[in-house]
Amino acid sequence: MTTLTQSPSNAPVQDPPDDGTRGAWLLVAQREIVTRVMNKAFVIGLLVSLVVIGLLAAFFTWQSSRVDTYTVAVAGTDATAVGSVTGAAELAEAENGSTELELLEVADDDAARAALSTGDADVWLHPGDGGWVLAGEGQPDGTVSRLVGTAVEQQVLAANAEAAGTSMDALSEGAALTTEALDPQAMGEDTVFFATFALSFLFFAGAIGSGMMIASSVVEEKQSRLVEIIATAVPLRQLLAGKILGSSVIAVGQNLLFAAVGLVAVAASPISIALPALSTSLIWFVVFFTVGFLALAALYAVAGALASRSEDLQYTSTPMTMLVMGVYFLTFSASGTFQTVLSYIPVANVVAMPARVLSGETTWWEPVVSLLILGAFAVLALLVSERAFRGALMQTGGRVSWKQALRAEA
Repeated sequence: MTTLTQSPSNAPVQDPPDDGTRGAWLLVAQREIVTRVMNKAFVIGLLVSLVVIGLLAAFFTWQSSRVDTYTVAVAGTDATAVGSVTGAAELAEAENGSTELELLEVADDDAARAALSTGDADVWLHPGDGGWVLAGEGQPDGTVSRLVGTAVEQQVLAANAEAAGTSMDALSEGAALTTEALDPQAMGEDTVFFATFALSFLFFAGAIGSGMMIASSVVEEKQSRLVEIIATAVPLRQLLAGKILGSSVIAVGQNLLFAAVGLVAVAASPISIALPALSTSLIWFVVFFTVGFLALAALYAVAGALASRSEDLQYTSTPMTMLVMGVYFLTFSASGTFQTVLSYIPVANVVAMPARVLSGETTWWEPVVSLLILGAFAVLALLVSERAFRGALMQTGGRVSWKQALRAEA
């Protein structure tokens, strides 16, 4: 076994021979995984996150399936008003059933105002100057206004057509509009937005949580000088590889758990038809995240090596944290050409490309090309990080810059 010798200039330690230590990286990875899994704070945080995701999914499922009921007051027995409310209720039922309208007939206008004040009615439909008025204590609900407005227009047009000696059918002949989905599996804009937001959040939580885990692990071993003992038995190259692998397993496993809970929630929701497309997008996300996190984990490991104390970690990890936050905020709000560009930029494409796959905007080769670009970036990041890690890990005289770390190993 080679004995550690460190010069006053904090020169990097030389790796021990690889003979007998070729599998050391696997032992390091196992230690990282076991340490994290046995950490109570991590386990509690993971369970809380799963419960929160489940509760949010249940809330959105309930929200999308609940029915809003509105009561429309009509003063007297005005046939047009009564017919309009009845027609609006039929329109609401034909649309999606999430809104119901009920008719409340009252004696006069004063009784209608009283019904609004007491909450017995949500809105009041009555004639106005040159038309009709839908009144409420506050601004009437937009959906109710649209439904009642359409029904009033139909009622008035029918009455005018009858007075002119014709019929509504004759007046509206050829004006029927139907909808058609050329791609039944295509996602709606709202579904794509919320799914992209979920992917961005998964990336953010996995990258920040597991990235800081590896950085903290490195700096704690360095601060306690345990790394000096480890370095005499384990080549630094394998030490870094083990830490990257261990943290990557935790990060990917955590995201798989979150994604599984999300897919179960989608399967039980009204948008279950989107499950195949969401599953495909999630598969691509897991693949992209796995490759992208290898680069991020290496960079976070260097952030830990650059620090000499835990207090220095916030400073040395800032560039990676800003990168992760930038990807998070840019990707879930991106669209059009900007999203297309992001889908080919390393790290940002971890979220942007799966989001484009979900929206159906990509051909088969685009995710493959984007993944190759991300893979090339990961290889470059691993090579540079390995050099900086070896150059900075054994230096304990304060914070080390990237420049100093790279020069130390030169």
